[in-house]
Amino acid sequence: MLVFAWGNASRGDDALGPLFIERLRALALPGVECLDDYQLQPEHALDLIGRERVLFVDAGLACAAPFGATPLTPQRDASFSSHAMSPAALLQAYVDVQGTAPPPATLLAIRGERFELGEPLSEAAQLNLEAALTWARAFLR
Repeated sequence: MLVFAWGNASRGDDALGPLFIERLRALALPGVECLDDYQLQPEHALDLIGRERVLFVDAGLACAAPFGATPLTPQRDASFSSHAMSPAALLQAYVDVQGTAPPPATLLAIRGERFELGEPLSEAAQLNLEAALTWARAFLR
């Protein structure tokens, strides 16, 4: 199982992904590997090879609080050539490179409120992070 989070710790609640990974790593769950980066890149498709499942984790404004969990399918979109590649486009890159279906994947979007440069994590985001971690411990078993 791969848990892959991304975000920018300098941009307020955008730190939710990296903070999620930091907390999950501390749990040392068996069979769970954690990976984080500032953003998804096409080369991350190689990190999906040999995985049984993948959980993508990011901060989000479009989801309801405290978080949303959505199954993903490969999808070609304009993000594959941008600085903000979507998880669905990453799954499509996997299909394009490997020629096979990607592992089952889920997006865990943790609700954020403030994303300004230099802002600390908001109180609401901290509560949402706790709820997402509780959910993830059950999901990852």
